Amino acid sequence: MNHPSSLPGTIAYFSMDVAVDNAIPTYSGGLGVLAGDTLRSAADLQIPMVAVSLLHRKGYFNQRLDSLGNQIESPSKWSPEAYLTRLPAQISLSLEGRQVHVGAWRYQFVGITGHIVPLFFLDTDLDDNDSADRGFTDYLYGGDERYRLCQEAILGLGGVAMLRALGYADIRVFHMNEGHSALATLALLEERCAPQSPRRFSENEVETVRRQCAFTTHTPVPAGHDRFNADLVYRVLGDVRADALNQLRVINGELNMTELALKCSGFVNGVSMRHGEVSRGMFPNHNIDAITNGVHATTWTAAPLAALYDRMIPEWRSDNCFLRYAIGIPVAEIRQAHSQAKKELLQQVRWLTGIQLDKKVFTLGFARRATGYKRGDLLFADLERLKKIARQAGPLQLVYAGKAHPRDDGGKAIIRRIFEAAATLASDVRVVYLENYDMGLGKLLCSGVDVWLNTPLRPQEASGTSGMKAALNGVPSFSVLDGWWIEGHIEGVTGWSIGDDDSAGNDSVAEAASLYQKLEQVILPLYYQEPDNFCQVMRSAIALNGSFFNTQRMVSQYLRNAYLPASNASVQALD
Repeated sequence: MNHPSSLPGTIAYFSMDVAVDNAIPTYSGGLGVLAGDTLRSAADLQIPMVAVSLLHRKGYFNQRLDSLGNQIESPSKWSPEAYLTRLPAQISLSLEGRQVHVGAWRYQFVGITGHIVPLFFLDTDLDDNDSADRGFTDYLYGGDERYRLCQEAILGLGGVAMLRALGYADIRVFHMNEGHSALATLALLEERCAPQSPRRFSENEVETVRRQCAFTTHTPVPAGHDRFNADLVYRVLGDVRADALNQLRVINGELNMTELALKCSGFVNGVSMRHGEVSRGMFPNHNIDAITNGVHATTWTAAPLAALYDRMIPEWRSDNCFLRYAIGIPVAEIRQAHSQAKKELLQQVRWLTGIQLDKKVFTLGFARRATGYKRGDLLFADLERLKKIARQAGPLQLVYAGKAHPRDDGGKAIIRRIFEAAATLASDVRVVYLENYDMGLGKLLCSGVDVWLNTPLRPQEASGTSGMKAALNGVPSFSVLDGWWIEGHIEGVTGWSIGDDDSAGNDSVAEAASLYQKLEQVILPLYYQEPDNFCQVMRSAIALNGSFFNTQRMVSQYLRNAYLPASNASVQALD
């Protein structure tokens, strides 16, 4: 296989949000964390890659929860100047008939050999813009449909223009992480055709762009794909560009950004085996592969576990596959490292909430975006049963975290229900809900709890990565069989399933019953009565799941299946 450095040109990676650092709030959850981990692994693997996102000066939002679990949001305050380098390059983009000026900031991911992958944040807060236009890059996933379309035009159309302005003339592959950046394909088509009005793209030109583009879809439900009313598209992008999209047959009363990306990409993938199947059902006229997500191993492994791996498997940082050999680490060593990680989590819980949890008590963790399909309250379906389990099978304590989108009233209601359950359970089961879930808190949670809980409605968990982070730290998953867990689950070896893989549908009553039954009869007895056997499950989670569900493997698959074939096709097209 070609070495990454022999790639004929650069790979440009586009993502609406990217998790760079805890102090840089330019991400909201799994999509952004995946993007950041992808770029870290690209740097580790010395892949010639650049990335484009938006600056999000006011971030996603800061979350505060009152005593009843009501979520109060406020803007995230941060100073780009403290973390990023402002670049002199500027481009302009026509939006609503006005020229909107766009600047850029640079962040650099540095790999284990010193290889650098730059990330360019696009910014419209410039003196040349009017006050409304200056705010286009302020809020992540905020505003109305007009605001979102303007943001997506800046990311896609403006992103291609900015890369050209920065001197990236030899980009061979444009990788769109979700459909937000799909207008990049229109920018590439415009580069291919002579200036004309109306613009007419030949099948030859469309095929050439296809050979340059890769697209990863993350959304397994139709409602999750960005759509914009045709009238809005004409108003924001202008007649010439909207007519061009019409000619591509991607406007049918509305512009579907996923359809645009699918039509103009030569390689398309879902983010797990099951998600690939679901996506092929949603878009039957397109060839959709699957590359299962991963996480950046050295970023998400807690210090006590990393020190253990450094001592026992020193090659793990440069080659995550070596984590397979964790199967040979004595269980006492695994237990000791996890005990330290748990101590650090419980110290943070006390600092944040004033509540002192017991390090000897079985601790279940759940930290996801608070929204309906993730069912964060499934564990509380029968509070009396949960009390009985704690009294008879062994004490347990629960640590929760997660934000609800500001406009997701259902998600906010779930947080309130968890608070209500916590009050009812107080004398039998300690429940804490931590505010402002972010990368730092995520790392503490994934490494410090004893078992990771996940309860999505199938098939709405496209992949999920929190359980992968847990596995790297020897924390087994206890999850509904959806997303990555279908591939990572070996019952009683890497963790436990909730319910079965019956594809007929969801049955929350049956799944809650399965959850209680396994917690009471399998997991708690194993934890309290057979600690060495419980530690063997922890060790297997590292060896079998941690060694595979990482972005080093994932990016290598993109390299083989998306980047190198597209680059070779582009080279042949230019010969």
